[in-house]
Amino acid sequence: QAQLVESGGGLVQAGGSLRLSCVDSVRTFSTYVMGWFRQAPGKEREFVAAISGSGPTTYYADPLKGRFTISRDNAKNTVYLQMNSLKPEDTGVYYCAAALTFQQLGRTPTWGQGTQVTVSS
Repeated sequence: QAQLVESGGGLVQAGGSLRLSCVDSVRTFSTYVMGWFRQAPGKEREFVAAISGSGPTTYYADPLKGRFTISRDNAKNTVYLQMNSLKPEDTGVYYCAAALTFQQLGRTPTWGQGTQVTVSS
């Protein structure tokens, strides 16, 4: 079972950038598909981005393409989410997720505890 710990959230002005990190304590990190999801106040949790175990395959929510970049460093058991040109509507709790397949990621992943991102206008 993966243990996921996110960091890097905070308060940023619109137009700014943040990089989120998620450390996975499971040694077989490279076998897991990793993803980021977010939940805005009063809304359901939504998909942000995902990356394959070896890293070459990535998926993004269409509205976020070009602003957000997911990457991973398997040597550090860490997945990242680089967020640029942030907008107030990007505000929410960002969750790291792990699963053995992309299909499982969308259904029953293992979740981190979340990190708050607040974008001020």
